[in-house]
Amino acid sequence: MGRAMMVGAVGAGKSTLIAALKGDSLNVRKTQAMEFDSYTVDTPGEYIENPRFYRALMATALQVKDVLFLQDATSERCIYPPGIAQSFPCSTIGVITKIDHPEANIEKAKQLLKTVALKSNDVYVVSAINGQGIKELKERLARE
Repeated sequence: MGRAMMVGAVGAGKSTLIAALKGDSLNVRKTQAMEFDSYTVDTPGEYIENPRFYRALMATALQVKDVLFLQDATSERCIYPPGIAQSFPCSTIGVITKIDHPEANIEKAKQLLKTVALKSNDVYVVSAINGQGIKELKERLARE
């Protein structure tokens, strides 16, 4: 499995998703700096929310197979600049998080993700709490 980089707003569920993918939901905390392991790169939400950090994201994307753009299903806004996924030199995947939340609006989240201009139609709807969609996302990340 190639390495995947998680990108998303503060609180979108990047660290929680990584923990769910690893089967370790107990060790979730706020990411303060980019964190690398064998299969993932966890990025602070501030990196995509502040254009000054875009260069760091682009440079890191050279070291990964996939960039996952996370959209919180409870959020009313998209923090990504239009078309940003086309700027990355690797595969781009959409992930809608927090789908189990009572205020989740999956259709709105899908519409917000469309502005990112993913390189594929790969959008996964996941819950790190109940595991919905995690297996399918893991299988996608395992593909070469």
